[in-house]
Amino acid sequence: MVDLPNDEDPLDLDRQVCFPLYAASNLLSRLYRPILGELGLTYPQYLVMLVLWKHTPQTVGSLGDMLHLDSGTLTPLLKRMELAGLISRTRDAEDERRVLIGLTGKGRGLRSDAEKIPAMLSEGLAIDEAAIAALREQVRGLVSVLRRASPGNPE
Repeated sequence: MVDLPNDEDPLDLDRQVCFPLYAASNLLSRLYRPILGELGLTYPQYLVMLVLWKHTPQTVGSLGDMLHLDSGTLTPLLKRMELAGLISRTRDAEDERRVLIGLTGKGRGLRSDAEKIPAMLSEGLAIDEAAIAALREQVRGLVSVLRRASPGNPE
């Protein structure tokens, strides 16, 4: 093993961009878990609901694009949500190959309970609104760069 000073070692954990992003994602998921558990949702299901509460119906492909999930990950997630009575999956009458994802009455009703989630999360964080907005924009920029650099990206 080679002992290099931390500022020279390209494999030092503290020099990686990926690790703090990974850690932040895990810690955020832990914060969301008990709140979403009360609604019967997992974090990925919550993300699907956020999209559908804004624009419904959606195709499986459009959901995957917005959430950066492949169909192999998204399809089982959507099946579980359908079994829970939150969404409906129907074939598009104009194109039978496409599956449309819509909200059920139960799924629409869950929105009013979910409206409290952002405030509940921000209460526990000692970060002001401006700092959160700036961070969100920086991370969006990073997501855009990473999406363009991803192998097989259609863009």
